Amino acid sequence: MSGEISRDEVAHVASLARLSITDDELTTFTDQLCVVLETAAQLNALDLDDVEPMAQPYPLANVLRVDEIVPSLDRDEVLAQAPAAEDGRFRVPPALGEAP
Repeated sequence: MSGEISRDEVAHVASLARLSITDDELTTFTDQLCVVLETAAQLNALDLDDVEPMAQPYPLANVLRVDEIVPSLDRDEVLAQAPAAEDGRFRVPPALGEAP
């Protein structure tokens, strides 16, 4: 895989994506894409036969706290201060034009 891409190829891709780009942008994007493709070529050249596939390079740990019951606000008191409440819940306007 070569890291080279022509200005014509970049212009063609921009056209397919329906992007209008100037000559200066075409030069900039061509240079940037060459760097990206060269980097991809270098990665493809690595010998990774003994490397296990992974989705995350660092081990993950659960960062959630323990779920403990603690004192909280009184539900009826909170709902009494709400602009609208119904059946023990906050009443909010319908979303996305749905009928109430």
